[in-house]
Amino acid sequence: MRETTMDQPRWIGGVEPRPELLTATGTEILEIECREQPQKLRELIRAYFGDTEIRTALTKLRDLSGRPGPVLFIGMGASYCSSFSGSVLLQTHGRPSFSVDAGEWLHYAQSVWDDAALSVLLTASGESAELVALMKAGKDRPVGLICNNAASTCWRLAENRLPVLAGPEYGNATKTYTNTATAAILLASEIVERSWHADAERVTDIYASSLDRIFAGRKDLEGFCRGAANIEIVGRGAAYGAAVMSALTIREISGFRAAAHTGAGFKHGPNLDVDGTHVAIIYALGRAAGLGVKLADECIWRGGKVVLVSAEDRAPAECLFPVRLDAVPEPWEGITANLVAQALTLAMVERTGSRLPPRFQYGAMEQ
Repeated sequence: MRETTMDQPRWIGGVEPRPELLTATGTEILEIECREQPQKLRELIRAYFGDTEIRTALTKLRDLSGRPGPVLFIGMGASYCSSFSGSVLLQTHGRPSFSVDAGEWLHYAQSVWDDAALSVLLTASGESAELVALMKAGKDRPVGLICNNAASTCWRLAENRLPVLAGPEYGNATKTYTNTATAAILLASEIVERSWHADAERVTDIYASSLDRIFAGRKDLEGFCRGAANIEIVGRGAAYGAAVMSALTIREISGFRAAAHTGAGFKHGPNLDVDGTHVAIIYALGRAAGLGVKLADECIWRGGKVVLVSAEDRAPAECLFPVRLDAVPEPWEGITANLVAQALTLAMVERTGSRLPPRFQYGAMEQ
């Protein structure tokens, strides 16, 4: 009789899921994982402040970044979105830094890679084909890794690595986006020798209270957006990364078409076709908040509806749904802004059902 063998399960995050999660719906998983974010964020901040191994890795990466050239953050999907919080912090503190798409960098930028001082690869799974290929191609270059899977190929290949500490994630990127963006902020702060612990602790408190408040109002938010032909999400700086992540969250979970833009990109393009079928979610946060408010006024003047996310209390109106987010130091708005899209998405799928079933094992990783 022929002997058969069973492949070992490739559990998400290298961890077998709790039995009760295996029967959860996509909607239930989304809410569970969104509400786990504040605790996972707090755990990461404590580890990056006090864990000796992590502190050593941060120091090594800071030293590697001392070479001439820019610091690159390289990722795909949610990891790419999270990278803007790191690159924007470095840019605003005088250090050239850029967020780049891993697939584009792999196929089109090999000839200039040696010009980078440091390349930080970001990946939740550590198994994406493009990231694995870049880890192998970068073995003789100054490369760091931010990863959520310590059992992954990328983690095994990396010499200088930082954990995301988000735990397994079975739905859309929620915890991994938040913690990866935070890890990028903390690494960037170390590179420019900027104290970060007090800000991080304060942001964690704001993040937790904001999540509860915004999620409590999610049905009203969904009701305001219901009936739109499309949703476009606008942000600047680190909030642009949040805008891309927000659009990805809405599309992956609900199936509703959403797109992200920078403030200037929207102003000089899609703004021209705004009408009564259009909803814009505008993140008017950080140093360019005034431009976001100005853009919201223009969208409403053209007949569109706006969800305006800002640090100010504003009165609602027929075409304006204001959401207040307590002010945080730049670039932490990259993580707080995304709470709005998470709340909206949860309300949408509570009404219509989630189109993304939970995923407990990694599938084939192909380019």
